[in-house]
Amino acid sequence: MKKNPTPPSPGRRNLLKAAAGFMGASVFGGLPFRAFADATDLAPPDRCFIFVYFNGGWDQLLAFDPKDPDVFTPERVTSTQILPGYNLINDARFESRPLVPEKNGVRSNIHFGPAVGKLSNHFDLMSVVRGINMNTLGHEVGYRYFLTGKQPIGSAARGSSTATEIVGQFKPAVPIPSVAYNIETYNDRYPGQANALRVSRSADLLLTLSPSTRTLDSEIEKELLDFRGQPISCEAAAYGARGVGQTYSTSQDQMRSVLSNRLDNAFRFERPEHAELRQKYGLPSTGPYDNEAGRAALVATALKQGISQCVTINMTGGLDTHFGTQLTHANNQRRGFDALATLVDDLRASSHPAGGNFMDHTTIMVFSEFSRTPTINTSGGRDHHLSNSCLLMGAGVKHNFVLGRSGDIGMSPGTFDLRTGASDPSGENILPEHIIATVLASANLDYSITRVDPLRPLLA
Repeated sequence: MKKNPTPPSPGRRNLLKAAAGFMGASVFGGLPFRAFADATDLAPPDRCFIFVYFNGGWDQLLAFDPKDPDVFTPERVTSTQILPGYNLINDARFESRPLVPEKNGVRSNIHFGPAVGKLSNHFDLMSVVRGINMNTLGHEVGYRYFLTGKQPIGSAARGSSTATEIVGQFKPAVPIPSVAYNIETYNDRYPGQANALRVSRSADLLLTLSPSTRTLDSEIEKELLDFRGQPISCEAAAYGARGVGQTYSTSQDQMRSVLSNRLDNAFRFERPEHAELRQKYGLPSTGPYDNEAGRAALVATALKQGISQCVTINMTGGLDTHFGTQLTHANNQRRGFDALATLVDDLRASSHPAGGNFMDHTTIMVFSEFSRTPTINTSGGRDHHLSNSCLLMGAGVKHNFVLGRSGDIGMSPGTFDLRTGASDPSGENILPEHIIATVLASANLDYSITRVDPLRPLLA
């Protein structure tokens, strides 16, 4: 096939791509677009969701499933197969033992690994789930499993992303119901209005939302944009009457309405009106804003300004480390947790129009595809491990609470009475689908697609 030496400009391409991504909806997020185009104030949804991915498989000993280094000592590692290794971090910013924060005279029921840092001060909003059985050691499989709550077929995702499921059920009246930042997103049963706007970096988001004044030079683009104006024939009527022509036309109008509202300015953090936000998140005066702090600021902006209901974000990476990486891994996790802590600070300090603060109306899920081995390999690093943990916080979930545990030998996945959360040798494993069912149930949404019950002890 002959390559086009002068491809269409990214601005036009993104308009077409974004419009195609939302094809199939006569309203975008449930809001008629004529009304949206005339709106001056966007209202945040009553319920918001944030899905935070730590890329590469985290060391849960450093995060949400720490072990006491006085018990799990190097001398006992042969029998316990667990070595916390906190003394190997060799950085004064990190504690050498698990964190047990206290606030207003209340002591945390959750012990945190040293990498969690100041995020642990929000223990009064958190539930931690431990001993999750991932049933995989593959990056793509574990990642897609947690995104959908369904075990992939091979490495291929099944079902819709949880954010898609939420938007599909809620049908929120916001311009871009779901944003997926540097992360995959799927839709297997909902119309286009539930699709996430997927971007790889902040520049992509700005490019997609920015009006383009360039002229069209692609014949295909011209034909697509002129499709409505063609003479009506039997064939055109067949495709145009509630068919591809109509859906493309509607999606084009939707994206033009979004562009006319200049939503891109909300994410142009270098603008003077965002000086307070830059200070809050420690951002420089000029972009790009693609580090962890910039990503957290993007999430806050999308929710607080009523642009989105769900944001799924790849918060930090560099965790797929197998060689001499105790300090590197801790630092990479800390950057993500610090940015998340600033985001939670912001949401707690920001009033929600429906009453209370934004964290009263927001559920956050923090996850990774699997964990790292509890022992350190001969190269001074950690390999892939089956057992996992995750964090839920905010609206709809119990606070200052721990469910499940990993084993004291090799941190193996636990078995539990899932109705009570109690350890039970003849019980069941906690699986990613239980977490997804719990997130859906926390907002009184239908969780039957997961084919399991939620973890009811976690529900507020």
